[in-house]
Amino acid sequence: MATYLVTGVNRGIGRALVDGLLARGHKVIGTTRDGKAPVEHANFQVIACDITDTHAVRQAAEAIAQPIDVLIQNAGVFGPRPQELADLAPDDFLDVLNANVVGPWRVVQAFLPHLQRSGQGRVLMISSGMGRFSGSSQGAPAYRASKAALNKLVQTFAHDLKRDGIAIVACHPGWVRTDMGGAGAEIDAKVSADGLIQLAENLHLSGTGRFMDWTGHTQDW
Repeated sequence: MATYLVTGVNRGIGRALVDGLLARGHKVIGTTRDGKAPVEHANFQVIACDITDTHAVRQAAEAIAQPIDVLIQNAGVFGPRPQELADLAPDDFLDVLNANVVGPWRVVQAFLPHLQRSGQGRVLMISSGMGRFSGSSQGAPAYRASKAALNKLVQTFAHDLKRDGIAIVACHPGWVRTDMGGAGAEIDAKVSADGLIQLAENLHLSGTGRFMDWTGHTQDW
C-alpha cells in the first residue's frame, strides 16, 4: 500500500483517481479548496488546499506528517470561455497561469520534504495535449500556454528531483468527459484515472522528465 496525495478531488478526474486508488488498497490524501470531498473511506482523508494561495498550500503541507509516495497534481482551471485574442483580459490570463503553472510549483515545493521521506517519491503533473508545440494550436490560448509552461517546469524539475531519487512526469489525461472536457469528450473519467494510476505504479527514475499520456505512451512536447 502506497500513500498518494491527489489535488482537486471534488469532481472529475480527481474524484475518479481517488476511487481507483482506494479500490487498489492505497491510502489517499485528497485536497479541495474548502477541505470537503464527497468521499468517505477508512483510507481517505481530505485537507483544504487552494493551490493559488502560497500560504494555504504551505499550511496543507504542515498538516500532513507522513511521507508521500506519489503526488498527483491534478487541480487546475481552464479559464474564461471563450478565450479570444480580442476579448481575453490580461488579468484573466494571469489567473490561469497562477493556477496551472505557479500552483503546481507551490504544491511540489511544499510537499517535497514528504516525497523525500518516502525514499521512492513519484510525481505526476496533470497537463494536457493542448500544451504541445506540435499539432494544432487553435483556440484557448491561456489554457494552452499554461500547460506548455507546466511541461517545461516538469523538464526542469526532473533534473532537480533526480538527486533525491524522485521521478516526475507530465501527463496528458486524454479528452475526458468532465465539467472541463464537456459531455462530448472521448473517454470516461474512470478510464483516464485507471490509466494514470497504472502510469504512477510503473514510474521509475529512468523515466523521469517525460511527457506521457494516460495509456503509458510517451508524447511529443
